[in-house]
Amino acid sequence: MMLIRPVRPGDLADILQLSGKTGIGLTSLPKDEVHLRARIERSVATWEGSLEKADQGYLFVLEDTEQQKVVGVSAIEVAVGLSEPWYNFRLGTLVHASKSLNIYKPVPTLFLSNDHTGYTELCTLFLDNDYRNGKNGQLLAKVRFLFLAAFRQYFSRKVIAEMRGVSDDTGHSPFWDSVGRHFFGMEFAEADRLTGMGQKSFIAELMPKHPLYTELLSHDARAVIGEVHPQTAPARAVLEGEGLSYQGYVDIFDAGPTLEGEIDQLRAVKESRLMPVRLAEHSEGADEPLYLVANEQYQNFRALLITGGETPESLTLSAAEAEILGLREGDNLRAVALFPGKDPNPAPQSLKKETLA
Repeated sequence: MMLIRPVRPGDLADILQLSGKTGIGLTSLPKDEVHLRARIERSVATWEGSLEKADQGYLFVLEDTEQQKVVGVSAIEVAVGLSEPWYNFRLGTLVHASKSLNIYKPVPTLFLSNDHTGYTELCTLFLDNDYRNGKNGQLLAKVRFLFLAAFRQYFSRKVIAEMRGVSDDTGHSPFWDSVGRHFFGMEFAEADRLTGMGQKSFIAELMPKHPLYTELLSHDARAVIGEVHPQTAPARAVLEGEGLSYQGYVDIFDAGPTLEGEIDQLRAVKESRLMPVRLAEHSEGADEPLYLVANEQYQNFRALLITGGETPESLTLSAAEAEILGLREGDNLRAVALFPGKDPNPAPQSLKKETLA
C-alpha cells in the first residue's frame, strides 16, 4: 500500500538516497545529509507547533508500506519571504514613444520582484523513478491540497509553485547563460545549489535592480521564459488542473514559471468533503473512480488513494485502509475525487526548486 504521512527523523537515509536521483534543477532536495536532517527537524518542529510562521514548513513522504521505504517527497512552505527576501522576475512592459517620429514601441521587460512575500508555497515534489507508475505521482502532488483544505487556518490566502525551467542534462540553462552568468560569475548549477541550501544573500548583493530588456537577451533565452523542463510538464498540468495559473512571474535563474492561485478557489479545497468512516470490504474495478482520502488528525496525518462509487457518499474503507489511516467506524474522513471530472491527468514527476531553505 502507498501511504502519505509526515516525515520522521528515521526517514533521513531514504530521503538522502532519493536526493541523489534528482539531477540538476530540483534545488530544494540537495544531496547533503546535514541540510536534509535540518529540513526534517524543521518539519517535525512545525507539526509540533514550536516554530514561528516564517520558519514553518511541512514535509510529506510517500511510503511503500510493504517495503517500509520512502519513495517520494512533497512539501508545503507556510509563508515564503518573511525571514529573507523572496525573489523572482515579473514580466512587464515599458513603452518607448516619440511623437515627432510617430514611433510607439512597447518593450518587454523583466522586473526584479518580491511580490509573493508571505504566500504559501507548494514545493519539493520528487518521486523515485521506479515508482512513476499508476497514480503515485498524483497522490504525492495532490495530497497537499487536501492538507490545505483540512488545516486551512495555518496557511496564507494565496499559494504558489515554482516550476523547473529549461536546462539540458549538463546543467546549462539558456536563460542563465544570457542573464545570470553576467552578474553572478558562477555556473547555473552552483547558483541553484546555493539557493537550495538557503544561501540567498548573494542574490540581493549581485542581481541588478533595474528592469532588464528581454530584446537584449539571446533568442534561446527569450524562447524559454515561462517554459518548463520537459520532465516538469506533467506536474504543471496537474497544478493547472487544480486551479493554479501562470501570471507572468518567472524564476531569476532559469526563467521557469511560477504558478499561483487563491487557496480557497483550488478544486480539491472547494470539493473535498468530510464524512463518517464506513467499514466494508470493496472490490477494485478498473473503471471505478479514485478518491484521495485522509484523516483529520493534524500531527498524525495520513492519506492514501481508494476506489469508490460515482460520489464520495458511497466511499467505504477496508479494515486495512482504516487501520493505516488510524481511523475507526464513525470517525471523520476527508475525501476528494483524484481527478477533476473524469480526465486522468498524467502523473507528475517533479516540480522545480520547491525550497528546503
